[in-house]
Amino acid sequence: MEVRKLREWNETETRERFMKLKGGKGYTLADIEALPEGERAELIDGEMFRMDAPLRIHQDIVMELSFEIKSYIRKNKGNCKVYAAPFAVRIKKDNRNYVEPDISVVCDHEKLDEKGCYGAPDWVIEILSPSSVKMDCERKVKLYCETGVREYWIVDPEKETVTVYDFAHSDTAQPTDGACALAAESWNKPMLYSFTKQVKAGIFENLWLDFSKLDLN
Repeated sequence: MEVRKLREWNETETRERFMKLKGGKGYTLADIEALPEGERAELIDGEMFRMDAPLRIHQDIVMELSFEIKSYIRKNKGNCKVYAAPFAVRIKKDNRNYVEPDISVVCDHEKLDEKGCYGAPDWVIEILSPSSVKMDCERKVKLYCETGVREYWIVDPEKETVTVYDFAHSDTAQPTDGACALAAESWNKPMLYSFTKQVKAGIFENLWLDFSKLDLN
């Protein structure tokens, strides 16, 4: 009985602590680990951002793209690994930055440990939702560019577009007026594609993703 009361008290305290989060830049990985079960959040320079539950279309896209990418890697006997969220990425190798990209492609196995990825993935894909526009199109563009992500895609299910940041070849990119035009110009000018076009994955020699053929119904 006493053990149960202690557990209930700890869960209540943790839940109340989480509900009081209102910004600030003093959070660490310890605060992420202390979140109530089922709650998810990310850290950027010590600032915590709560993550809402994804919509079904979001999950459909994650599953379809993950399958296509993994199939390509396996067919070509590649070494890169594909991970769908929730997958922990300690992107700045400190305790103040923690993200869970929708899809992470990691080609350097030295970055992988039992907790996830320690450092920047080679390729990150985020699926846009109304609540994540500012995060995905501004904060994460800057974060991923700074930390060495080679390629960053933002998939917008509502507008049926894909915004591609090719950080590895940034001088070849062109501007876009798409959903992520909010991103500061100093952090690259992305390419914008519609779902009717095949989109080339820059980190692989011959991977083209055809969004028109994905099962999103």
